[in-house]
Amino acid sequence: MILISGLCFFVFSVLFGCSSDKTGNDTSAYLFAYFTGNAPGEEAIHFAVSEDGYHYRALNNNKAVIDSKQISTSGGVRDPHILRGEDGKTFYMVATDLFVPEQGWNNYAMILLKSTDLIHWESSVVNIPETFKNEFSDVNRVWAPQTIYDEATEKYMVYFSMKQGDDPDKIYYAYANADFSGLESAPKQLYFPPEESNTKACIDGDIIFFDGKYHLFHKAEDGDPGIKLAVSDQLTEGYQLVSDKRMDCETSPVEGSGIFKLNNSNDWILMYDLYTKGGYQFTRSTDLESFTVIDQDISMNFHPRHGTVMPITDKELKLLVSTYSNYDDLLVDAKSPMLKKNNVCFKSEDKTIYLPVQTGADLNHFDPEFKAFSGISYSPKGPQDFSKGSVKYTFKIDGKESQNFEVSVSEDHNPVLEGYKADPDILYSEKTGKYYIYPTSDGFNNWSGYKFSVFSSDNLVDWSDEGVIIDLKKDVSWANRNAWAPCIVEKKIDGQYKYFYYFTAAQKIGVAVADNPTGPFVDSGKALIDKKPKGITNGQEIDPDVFTDPKTGKSYLYWGNGYMAAAELNDDMVSINEKTTKLMNVDNTYREGSYVIYRNGTYYFMWSEDDTRSPNYKVRYATSDSPMGKLTIPENNIVIRQDKDQEIYATGHNSAIQIPGKDEWYLVYHRFTRPKGITMGRAGGFHREVCIDKLEFDADGSIKEVKPTLSGIDALN
Repeated sequence: MILISGLCFFVFSVLFGCSSDKTGNDTSAYLFAYFTGNAPGEEAIHFAVSEDGYHYRALNNNKAVIDSKQISTSGGVRDPHILRGEDGKTFYMVATDLFVPEQGWNNYAMILLKSTDLIHWESSVVNIPETFKNEFSDVNRVWAPQTIYDEATEKYMVYFSMKQGDDPDKIYYAYANADFSGLESAPKQLYFPPEESNTKACIDGDIIFFDGKYHLFHKAEDGDPGIKLAVSDQLTEGYQLVSDKRMDCETSPVEGSGIFKLNNSNDWILMYDLYTKGGYQFTRSTDLESFTVIDQDISMNFHPRHGTVMPITDKELKLLVSTYSNYDDLLVDAKSPMLKKNNVCFKSEDKTIYLPVQTGADLNHFDPEFKAFSGISYSPKGPQDFSKGSVKYTFKIDGKESQNFEVSVSEDHNPVLEGYKADPDILYSEKTGKYYIYPTSDGFNNWSGYKFSVFSSDNLVDWSDEGVIIDLKKDVSWANRNAWAPCIVEKKIDGQYKYFYYFTAAQKIGVAVADNPTGPFVDSGKALIDKKPKGITNGQEIDPDVFTDPKTGKSYLYWGNGYMAAAELNDDMVSINEKTTKLMNVDNTYREGSYVIYRNGTYYFMWSEDDTRSPNYKVRYATSDSPMGKLTIPENNIVIRQDKDQEIYATGHNSAIQIPGKDEWYLVYHRFTRPKGITMGRAGGFHREVCIDKLEFDADGSIKEVKPTLSGIDALN
C-alpha cells in the first residue's frame, strides 16, 4: 500500500446554500475528478471545484494532484471516480491503470484509493489476470471502475468493464475488501445486454439509486451507439435495458457517463465526454429519463476527459484551500454588475488585476465586489477611487504570507456587445436615424447556433439588445443549423423602406424581408445561394455581403469561403441575376468574409485571411473602379491584425460604417474573447466578441492599418 499526498492546488469560489447528503454532511460545493488526455503527462488525476455545479475552476493550475507514476503500474491513470463513504468522512476513488502511449488500449489493472481528507491518499493496484489467474488470465482490458455502497452487504462494490480474448467488453462487479486495497473474490458479470443486440460491447457503467431502483447508465455499442440506461430493483443483478435510444443528447460518439445530484435541488446532471470532438457536455433532468443540454450554462477553465463530480462541504473546501493554495494562480472573482465580466484579466505573475467596466461606471467610487473562497481574505473592501490609477489590494491565504496586487479599472468600449458575438454587419437606418449591428450568435460548440439577433445604438457605444429576429428552427423551412454571418441593406421601394437580410444557414445563403430594421423578418422560403459557382469545387457557400452602389442604386451580393463570388441582385432583392455571377480576382490570402464600401470614387473590397480559429485571422483589402470590376491589390493591404502587446487576437470578419454626411468611418470586427480566447484552442474560434475602432485613409486613398484597441471609440454626438 502506498501513501500519497496530493500536489499543491488552490481555488477561489463563492459558497451558496448547503444541502445535506445521506450521510448528514452539509454539502455546498462540488469536486470534479478527471484526467485531461492521451498524451504523456495527461493521464493523471486532476481536481476542479464548483460552487454551483455549473461553473468549474481547475485546482493546482490544472496540474495533477497525485503522481500517476507513484500509484500505477503503467505510469498512466484515467477515468477517476470519486465517492464519499457511508461514514461521511472517508473518500474512495478508483481509476483505470493505463498508459496509452505505450499500451494502446490494452491494460490489465485498476487503482483503488482511499482518503480521509481528500489530500492524502492510500493506493493499491489490482491486476485482474494476475489476481484471478483461473478465471481471467486472458483479460486484456480493465476499464473505468466505479464504486457504490451496497447497503444489503454493507460493503463497497466496485464495477468496471473487462474484455477477454475476442469477446466484447462486458460490465463486471466485485466487492472491495475491508481496507479497500483489493477485491474479495473474482468479478462476476453485472449487466447482460439484450439477446437481440447486434453487438453486446458495454463500458463505462455509472449506477445511481433513484426512485427505489438502481439506474445503470453505460456506453453501449449496439443500435445507435451512445449512453444507454438499464434499470433493476437489485444492485447486483436483474438490469433491463429501458430502451435502445440514447440517453445522451448527442449524435456523435460519447463515453464516460457521470451523474450527480445538485445541492438544494431535485435536478440531476448527466455529463459525458465528447471524445472525438474534444468537448464535454452537460445535461439536466429531474426524472433520469429525459435530459436537456445545458452547455450554455457551463463554464470550465480546463478541458476534462472522463471524470466524476462529488458534492463536498464548506469545511472540506476550506481545508483544501488553507493547505494547498498559493498565489501563482489567484482564482478570485469580481462580481460588480458594472464589469465586463468576460474581459476581467488576472495576471498572477505580474500581481495585477485589470477590470474593464461599462459606460457610466463611477471610477471615483467603484467597488469591484471581490469574493473570496473560504480560507482567503482581502483588503480594502468597499468602493475605492480608481480615477487616478490602480489601487493596491492585499490578499491573504490562511497560513501564508499576504501578497499585494495592483488593481486597475478602465472604461473600455470594446467589446461593444455583451457576450459572445461574431461576424458583425452594421447598418445606419435612414428611417430610424439609428445604427444597428447584426452579428452571429457565438459561444456555441462548433459554431452550432441557430438564432440571429440585432442590436441598436444612437452613438456606436451604447447598444441595446433588440432581441431575436430569426430562429432557424421556427422561422426557416429549408435549414435549421449553423446560423452565421448575416448582412443587411435598407432600400426605399415605392416610397417605403424595406430591409433585406441575407444570412447563412447550413452552409447555404437565404434572405428574409422586413419593414423595419428590427423586424419582424419573413424568410423567402428557399435558399438564395445553394450551389457553388462554375469552376469551384472547394469551399462553402457562406458569408454574404450586400452592397448598393451609391452611383447607380444597383445592389450586389458577394459571398464565398475559399473563393469570392459576386452577382447582381434583381430588383426584387430576393433573387440574383445568375448571368452576372462571376469570381472576383482575389489572391491566395482570401478566406472569407467579403465586405464592400465606396469612398471618393473607389470601391474597396475587404476580406478575412486565415482561419477564424487562428490568432492570425486578419483583414486585407483591394480596390476597383466598379462593384464587379477587376481588383487591384495593394502591396501593403492589411486593414487590421492581431496586437500581441495588447493580447488582442484574431481580428477579422469585418464590416464598416460611414457617418452620414461626413468622411468619418469606423471598422466593426470581431476578435477572440479577451483574455481567455487565446488559451482556448479551437474553441477560441467560436468564443468571439464584437469591437469598433476608427477606420482612416491616407491622402492617396489607401487604407491606414487599424490598430485594435481596448478603449474603442468615443460616443458620437
